[in-house]
Amino acid sequence: MSDTTMKNSSSSIGVLVDDDRAEDLRSASLGFPSLTLSKRQQCDLELLLNGGFSPLAGFMERKSYESVLDHGRLCDGGLWPIPITLDVSKEFAEKLEVGKQIALRDAEGFMPAVLTINDIWQPDKEREAELVYATTSNQHPGIEYLYNEVKDIYIGGTIEGVQLPAHYDFEKLWDSPADLHRLFGKMGWRRVVAFHTSNPMHRLHREFILEVAKQKEAHILLHPTVGVGKPDDLHYYARVHCYKAIRQHFPHNMAILSLLPLAMRMAGPREAVWHALINQNYGCSHFIVGPDHASPPPVAGRGKSFYGKYAAQELAAKYAQDLNIEVVPLVERRYVAERRRFVGVDDIQAQGLESEAISDANLKMMLTRQQDIPEWFSYPEVIEELRKVYPPRSQQGFTLFFTGLSGSGKSTLAGIIYAKLIEARGRPVSLLDGDIVRQNLSSELGFSKAHRDLNIRRIGFVASEITKNRGVAICAPI
Repeated sequence: MSDTTMKNSSSSIGVLVDDDRAEDLRSASLGFPSLTLSKRQQCDLELLLNGGFSPLAGFMERKSYESVLDHGRLCDGGLWPIPITLDVSKEFAEKLEVGKQIALRDAEGFMPAVLTINDIWQPDKEREAELVYATTSNQHPGIEYLYNEVKDIYIGGTIEGVQLPAHYDFEKLWDSPADLHRLFGKMGWRRVVAFHTSNPMHRLHREFILEVAKQKEAHILLHPTVGVGKPDDLHYYARVHCYKAIRQHFPHNMAILSLLPLAMRMAGPREAVWHALINQNYGCSHFIVGPDHASPPPVAGRGKSFYGKYAAQELAAKYAQDLNIEVVPLVERRYVAERRRFVGVDDIQAQGLESEAISDANLKMMLTRQQDIPEWFSYPEVIEELRKVYPPRSQQGFTLFFTGLSGSGKSTLAGIIYAKLIEARGRPVSLLDGDIVRQNLSSELGFSKAHRDLNIRRIGFVASEITKNRGVAICAPI
């Protein structure tokens, strides 16, 4: 598909209703059961509403779900490798009936859509794990989420969109597929290569993106996922500042940045094909797939990754005839100092070259230790943004958690440390003593096992908020 150009915008129509129908739904929804969506469900709903998940018009019914599991296709034969389902608790499902409607709400209570229920069933999660993720190991973070976070009942049906979710951060960087189709047309971009990541970008990324764009005579869409990412991913606020910094190093009018509200599954090969379909809906003609595309981070103690190095590229190539976007595979590269450039690992091994690489873990360690980052690795503007996120240990927050029976001395010890840290100054310090918390945070709780656990969770939440904002939290509960 070397002559691939962007798709017509009619291929990525969402499911938003007109204003009159939206007002009717808002009025009627007062009598509907309401479901507060999780972060993943909100991401999925937004992409259903704006056409990013075209041709889906709602959460999958059981027949479509089973077809996707077994064949990676919808019932009509269209390619779609990842199930898009709406999970609810058994208690909530008992209130539901096929044909009824429910209001889908975000955490603040706003209603972006109404779902008309067409199907209710209990999935076999182990089967879903095996077919989608090619493993049933709960060491895989996607499967751990499936087993422990996804509720036991799935409901499928069509949705009517009342309004798209509002984004109050980076307001000019959220584009629907229709927005990008119009923008590409306005700028005269006939070929657009998409790069899709959940990590900060450095010199290597810029080099191979420009290489692909030159080869394909295409412009560039930097399209990072900012919905739900992988464990230990840097928060997307910080990543977006990194993307904005590196975008300045692309040729003028060559690349644009747009944020993708996608919840990753980390399903490796299947997810790579899914990402290609999504970027196809956004109007792109080419999509870059790296060696470990959509794979979960390495698991400590596990000798190998869950997927082969180039498994994602191989599966994408298998479905090339089903895609209206060309998948561009990349080989793994490392920096070779004697050549002053990045070289493919196969060439490095064949020629016996010395190479260098810096992993995400090593980069984080170097930043917290205030070490210099090699010029070949990244740009000063990107490193400056990362240093704001990974300050030295002396500037990071932390929590001290003392516990013990009444009279054991925990409050006295916590009070002494609190006084010393306040005396030393330099950082905010909060004392979350058991009695203080009971009076101000948990006054309605008793001392049953359930209430004691809830009290500890509340203390932990407050302490985590203090710590991540670089303060010191000293806790001393019974």
